[in-house]
Amino acid sequence: MKYLIVGLGNPGGKYVNTRHNIGFLVVEEFVAEREGEWQSDKLADVATVKFKGRQIVCIKPTTFMNLSGKAVNYWMQKEKIPQENILVITDDIALPFGKLRMKGKGSDGGHNGLKDIQATLGNPNYARVRFGVGNDFAQGRQSDYVLGNWSDEELKLLPERIKTTTEFIKGFTSVGLQLTMTNWNNK
Repeated sequence: MKYLIVGLGNPGGKYVNTRHNIGFLVVEEFVAEREGEWQSDKLADVATVKFKGRQIVCIKPTTFMNLSGKAVNYWMQKEKIPQENILVITDDIALPFGKLRMKGKGSDGGHNGLKDIQATLGNPNYARVRFGVGNDFAQGRQSDYVLGNWSDEELKLLPERIKTTTEFIKGFTSVGLQLTMTNWNNK
């Protein structure tokens, strides 16, 4: 069994500690826990690790957020991973900071990364974990907010929330989507 875990974010040093890059932080933590190593490859930084006998290909697209679908499609095809074995980790301004929600399919919610993945795959039927980053921004300042750095308070809580998010990856790849949603949604 092979899985593709996609952490969404933007490449480059200036985006490292931004809310929009929470997907990168989660997959980095998951790979670090398994002592995996990242390598730059076509359209993404890639690390392949094992968990409970399953091969898990983790990617951080280097395409920038609004072209994430290119990287997802390429690695799906290259690794011959079916769509039902894909999990995308993304930020979500509709959820309060640190709130986690997994879904098996759904709309892009205005998120450019999810929008491009859906357009590339031709449907919204892929699992995703949405990591709440809150919506503490003035009208019209959404982009500045998600591309902004974490607050001091958020930074204190972030490691524990990232660790909890890796449990969604472990569950998805071992017990499946439904049981993982039951066990971990709203934790």
